[in-house]
Amino acid sequence: MDQSRALQQLDHLIWTLIAATAAIVLAAADIGGFSIDWPTFAAPVLAALMLTALAWFYRRWRPDARLASAAQNTAQMVAFAAVAAPLSYVAAAANLPLQDHLFDAADRALGLDWRALLNGMNAAPHIYAVLRPIYLSLTLQMTTAVLCLAFTGRLLRLRIYMLSFILAALTTIVISALLPAAGAWPYYGVTIAESPHLTPAVSESWPVFYGLRDGSLRTLMAVGSQGIISFPSLHAGLAVILTIALWPIPILRWVMLGLNLAILAATPIDGSHYFSDVLAGIGIAALCFLAANAIAARAERPNLDPAASTVPSLVAGE
Repeated sequence: MDQSRALQQLDHLIWTLIAATAAIVLAAADIGGFSIDWPTFAAPVLAALMLTALAWFYRRWRPDARLASAAQNTAQMVAFAAVAAPLSYVAAAANLPLQDHLFDAADRALGLDWRALLNGMNAAPHIYAVLRPIYLSLTLQMTTAVLCLAFTGRLLRLRIYMLSFILAALTTIVISALLPAAGAWPYYGVTIAESPHLTPAVSESWPVFYGLRDGSLRTLMAVGSQGIISFPSLHAGLAVILTIALWPIPILRWVMLGLNLAILAATPIDGSHYFSDVLAGIGIAALCFLAANAIAARAERPNLDPAASTVPSLVAGE
């Protein structure tokens, strides 16, 4: 089956979402009094342009759908990350009332104790030492997933993965503006004395978050931006999307499941997330993957009898 038309439509949609995100950031910078640190955008823009040129070469002059897809979708990932990060800053600057009490209450209603988990990790620092580098591996995993899906010929699934990532990130950013939270560590006021063996990976993000809320920080950047979203957990959501996306590749299936279960285990402490953040992130990831799958099915229909579409099988495996 020739999927080229569907792949082109999906790539066009992905680039449209990236362009729309960039336009919102530019408009917010103008309206909200932000300055843009343009040099921080230089590296991702250059990388995206070079990868896009490489994709064009492998489509036009030396046709190779796998290489073209690997270059194109990596360019999309780099470009989207560069504009989504400042968009999360704009969301935080809305400065709506913090909702940490709501997420703490949700955890308690579920019988989940964040402090007990913190105490457990402090009592077993060797576990934390294993989980920290896995938690920090998410960016590498996401880029590797593009290459794995491209070079195994799962080109439609690659677009579903990219759409899932973008939809999950945008949904998370919007919700974080409406239901902002500082995160578990600041809310519970945990001191160094209470946590002698670990410090969260996101500890440098708190001054940025509070600076955006009180107006003392009004600079948007790409490279060097901090992850500032508490609810929902995008880290948890992307761990789920990665696992689902790569499930059809037998050699990676159980590796990805193990790595991303470890990320979910590390997220409450290293990411300063409530358990409800993690659960919400998982739910959003599942919904966004289903939405991306439906969009891909719609893109395939000009080439297929709708009843014969193969897209649903992408979720179950190939």
